[in-house]
Amino acid sequence: MAVQEKSISDVTILRSKENITIGPLDPNADTLPKHFLLRVAELSERVAMRKKRYGIWQEYTWKEVYQHVHDFCLGMVSLGLERGDKVAIIGENDPEFYWAEVAIWSAGGVTTAIFTDANMLELGYVVENSDSVFLMAHDQEQVDKALVLREKNPALRKIIYWEDKGLWDYDDPALLSFEAVEALGREYAADHPGEFERLIAQGSSDDLAILSYTSGTTSLPKGAMLTHSNLLYGNRCVNQLAPTYPHDNYVSFSPLAWITEQSLGVTGHLVTGCAVNFPESPETVQPDLREVAPSALLFPSRIWESLASSMQMRINDSSWLNRALYRLFLPVAYKAADLEDARQSIPIHIRLLHALGQVAVFQPLRDKVGMSNMRNAFTSGATLTPDQVRFFRAVGVQLKNLYGSTECQTHTLHYDGNIKLATVGAPPPGVEIQVRPDSEVWIRSKAVFVGYYKDEEKTRAALDEDGWFHTGDAGYVDEDGHLIYLDRVSDMIELANGEKFSPQYIEGRLKFSPYIQDVMTVGGFDMHYVTAIINIDFENVARWAEKNRISFTTFVDLSQKQEVYDLIKKEAERVNATLPPPARIQKFVILHKAFDADEAELTRTRKLRRRTLEQKYGMMLDAMYGDLDEVTVSAEVKYRDGRTGTVETAVRVCRV
Repeated sequence: MAVQEKSISDVTILRSKENITIGPLDPNADTLPKHFLLRVAELSERVAMRKKRYGIWQEYTWKEVYQHVHDFCLGMVSLGLERGDKVAIIGENDPEFYWAEVAIWSAGGVTTAIFTDANMLELGYVVENSDSVFLMAHDQEQVDKALVLREKNPALRKIIYWEDKGLWDYDDPALLSFEAVEALGREYAADHPGEFERLIAQGSSDDLAILSYTSGTTSLPKGAMLTHSNLLYGNRCVNQLAPTYPHDNYVSFSPLAWITEQSLGVTGHLVTGCAVNFPESPETVQPDLREVAPSALLFPSRIWESLASSMQMRINDSSWLNRALYRLFLPVAYKAADLEDARQSIPIHIRLLHALGQVAVFQPLRDKVGMSNMRNAFTSGATLTPDQVRFFRAVGVQLKNLYGSTECQTHTLHYDGNIKLATVGAPPPGVEIQVRPDSEVWIRSKAVFVGYYKDEEKTRAALDEDGWFHTGDAGYVDEDGHLIYLDRVSDMIELANGEKFSPQYIEGRLKFSPYIQDVMTVGGFDMHYVTAIINIDFENVARWAEKNRISFTTFVDLSQKQEVYDLIKKEAERVNATLPPPARIQKFVILHKAFDADEAELTRTRKLRRRTLEQKYGMMLDAMYGDLDEVTVSAEVKYRDGRTGTVETAVRVCRV
């Protein structure tokens, strides 16, 4: 058992039992920029970063990265950046993003990363709420947003971009390129020798490093204030159990607006010296991943769900021999994974068959998706179901759950020798967990944030005097001392028998199907039974339809085919077989469109905005609870020739 637990008045306290002490920070390495200088001194000529541009991997040594960070830092200082000033950054993961953050921290500034697909309202809110005085924008698309925003926000002094494609004819005094700022920095350095190191030396562990905005599932996003010591302790807790080394390759793809990428990605890079690899674009992640074959990465659960679907469809589309071998060896791999999960010894014949299956089927499959060298594969964000974790571990990807939050980084995680498929793991050294009588999870550690920016009332509600952060999440502790995450406390469904049940649990098991992309389950005492609104995975269902000679024209048309309803009904029946009777789905509809973050149906981390969805699709819920067979909706369709139009379609109600 990896954790210690005790009960005090129905309160469960969890602490790590690993014999590891998280000591105080070294004064010479108590900020991220100080760690940066140490890595530069140790690893000067070693590759620090790679970025694929135009199909070619470009490498940057630590010495070269130092020069970029040095010049950009002093360039920002010459533009008026002062200690404590806020800088907002919106863009894809790139070396320039990392350089800018380290440079701004070196000058004593605070960064705020924003999701790339944020619309004007979301971008404007974060920039204004954070009091940002500079805005860094990746490319023309983001610059256009920023220029409109600056007209309404004169506090923004400059807009700095790092990809100039399409911006050559822009003539605005507020615009500066990344290279232009670096040039200003070189001029400033000539007149102020040693200024960069002096600025870094002034930094302290209690300085704010980032404002990380919450996903805003129930209200406006809040800016969680995290110091350098918060980030360093958060990374150290994880690194004690899942160490990263200078020779490791890490792939940076998860949005930098996500706290886990800041904690494991940026902070991990500066602390451990691992090489960071940036894919060319979101569309090339899969082939780029295969070329890098990283030893560590962090993907949100939606990417792992997509990867599982992709791997299953690869097998379905492969030769009959590969399909036969897969069907032969997958049950053996599942058996080995289940025995390992149950802490039981694996019989020798299972070991031999499992090893043979790895060579014959699973190693080539892992190689196809870039997982051949994977050691620390983490999933975080929305919960990944035990079915999905079990699948990856069966095919040889040692996937590990990591449960955390914007305010505290990592709460619990799986690590080698302490993995249970149905849980989100145990707390690492330095983290305490308290499960309250109402099942709410509280967290205390040195990684816990210092409060919400400009919101003392919500800070007091979330962070008590004893340093416990009230997560708002529901969970419980199993017999081995692992935490089992259920859902948000506010989203738990009270069933007709008075028991509470987790919608996320049902949704996650449904999303294990390669044919289902998103699900929202609805229920409650006053609704008598559970229903679901389901999004199909268009690409996989379209491939299935073509294989089965089912004709269709658009997403709307395909989603309402009787054959598709029959396909999804089988998936719902599969999941129902694992649920207690009151929690089983009795009716569902297949939505005529995908849930969309731009329509406020999802957060930027693809979490469901349940209240918005319940209001928007209330007529479908009324149909399912009112014994109607269908409901008519208006839908915008996009045809294959690019034309768009609006059609009325009947969305059918299917009984399970």
